[in-house]
Amino acid sequence: MCSIAGMINYKGKKIQGLRKKLEVMNQIQAHRGPDGEGIWEHKNQFVGLAHRRLSIIDIDNGKQPMTDEYGNWVCFNGEIYNYIELREELGCKCRTNSDTEIILHAYRKWGEDCVSHFSGMFSFALWDEREQKLFCARDPFGIKPFYYCIVDDELYFASEAKALLPFLKEIKTDRKAFSDYLVFQFCLDGKTLFHDILELQPAFSMTISREEVRNRRYWQVYYQPDFYHTEKYFFEEMEGYFMNSLKYHIRSDVPVGGYVSGGVDSSITSSIASDLLHQDFEGFTGKFSIGAEYDESMYAQSVADQKGFKLYQIDIGAQDFIENMNKVMYHLDTPVAGPGSFSQFMVSGLASKHRKVVLGGQGGDEIFGGYTRYLVAYFEQCIKGAIEGTMNSGKFVVTYQSIIPNLTSLKNYKPMIKEFWKDGLFDASYTRYYKLINRAPQMEDCIYREQLGSYNPYTSYEKIFIAENVDKDSLLDRMTHFDFKTLLPALLQVEDRMSMAHGLESRVPFLDKNLVEFAATIPANVKMKDGNLKYILRESMNKYVPDDIMNRKDKMGFPTPFAKWAKNETRDYIMDILSSQKAGQRDFINNKKVIQKIDSEGSFARNLWGFFCLELWQTIFHDRANEYRKMVE
Repeated sequence: MCSIAGMINYKGKKIQGLRKKLEVMNQIQAHRGPDGEGIWEHKNQFVGLAHRRLSIIDIDNGKQPMTDEYGNWVCFNGEIYNYIELREELGCKCRTNSDTEIILHAYRKWGEDCVSHFSGMFSFALWDEREQKLFCARDPFGIKPFYYCIVDDELYFASEAKALLPFLKEIKTDRKAFSDYLVFQFCLDGKTLFHDILELQPAFSMTISREEVRNRRYWQVYYQPDFYHTEKYFFEEMEGYFMNSLKYHIRSDVPVGGYVSGGVDSSITSSIASDLLHQDFEGFTGKFSIGAEYDESMYAQSVADQKGFKLYQIDIGAQDFIENMNKVMYHLDTPVAGPGSFSQFMVSGLASKHRKVVLGGQGGDEIFGGYTRYLVAYFEQCIKGAIEGTMNSGKFVVTYQSIIPNLTSLKNYKPMIKEFWKDGLFDASYTRYYKLINRAPQMEDCIYREQLGSYNPYTSYEKIFIAENVDKDSLLDRMTHFDFKTLLPALLQVEDRMSMAHGLESRVPFLDKNLVEFAATIPANVKMKDGNLKYILRESMNKYVPDDIMNRKDKMGFPTPFAKWAKNETRDYIMDILSSQKAGQRDFINNKKVIQKIDSEGSFARNLWGFFCLELWQTIFHDRANEYRKMVE
């Protein structure tokens, strides 16, 4: 786990101040790699690589950028978990025991197709000396970040968008990305809120040569339900795939720990990891003593007690929020959905005092159907099927009789259901799901809409939702696929930034290619049987986790009391941010109206959170644009 950065003049011309620019990028990303740094400059000064290292594999010999005897160079962020197996398959003589060297050997044998052989989380840039081209790639899920921008004839890339800011001619907001953010609180199609900074999308590679800059998708998951096997088969296969993934994910030359939230996904991961690692495993969790509805630590403790590992806890308060939110936003680079990022920042800080590597449960909800909104949409689908007489046609619909016992999960989501159904029922599934996740209507009166142009995020949304790699009759697969392609990378941004802010590597065992491809074959009536969210996951792994956790229907997702704090302990802090002179002069946001809505915000305060983060973001990056530019002068 590290940071990567670099630049190339794709016309082959010398880059002025190359080393200085590489040093600045390393400086900005120093928190990602506290154990060392390296810089490589091509002899002709038109391409260079920079690296900051967090030592996990081959601590003594894994320094980067790394070269081979052919003059190729690579800088790499992440882990190639199957590097031992690849070393045997390649039959190569290695100078190190690092997974970084395997990338160089794999590239020489398979060329750009090397990425198809990797199991892991990665972003890397590899200079091919013979072909005079730069080959870059990002893992299939977007666990590890990769940002780039093109300024004149030079392409700059880095692990974090902030490392590219010194090279932009102007720091400004991307209007289309901002429109995406209003709807989803994340951006689609590789856009970022920084105009001119793009994100290499998950499962994509990019090649930069003197002829072109070319992006291509190298992997895709296909949702092809398997109706031939029994439920028992899916249980057994599910357990086998996850166990195999976890065995790879605990490979490390330093001790491994885990986030333990008290939910199903992190409990499964931590329970099994502690069985495999025995006394070497430690867990980390957080709680808010403001009230029982914000404290799930007793469930995390239940896992630790049953498995016999040490659990560290941090009690998070309003003062922590005031003291750390600027740091959180700085490390995030751009605003994200939900205040959970703050909570994770605090727990990651705790974990980093004891471990360099932690395991997390990200991906379980998007792969196996864990969000309550899936139940809302499915409930409507069941009603529609009963009314139209199509309830039992096909194998995708859950009957309304079977789903009724699980509707208690929706009791805290009545405002969302009311909003979802207020304009009628039974439109096309892709239209309905868009209405369910669209947050823009509640934020509209605080936006200067005329400044945003004609772009409509629905166009990008629809293209993803009705993609050809998903069976058109499976509503659950279409919903989970959209979230897998969009929401999950946004959550992984949080996972990466909040851990790396403290020099901590976070690994996510649910995001394994074989496991994800298998999960895409599980029919909806098995994956979410009778309306039971994540039924297949719970039933296949229940022997590893305490019953009080596996049977929970009240999982809160590490809730942060932002709404309560905003009306009490942190009100003055938030008001100061939103009422500054510059806050009142923003191009797209009317912060005076945002302030007027503080007291009327609901229990989640999602809209206030969205606007508050936008203002913090502009304060930290836009208002300090001159500071970034001066770094390379």
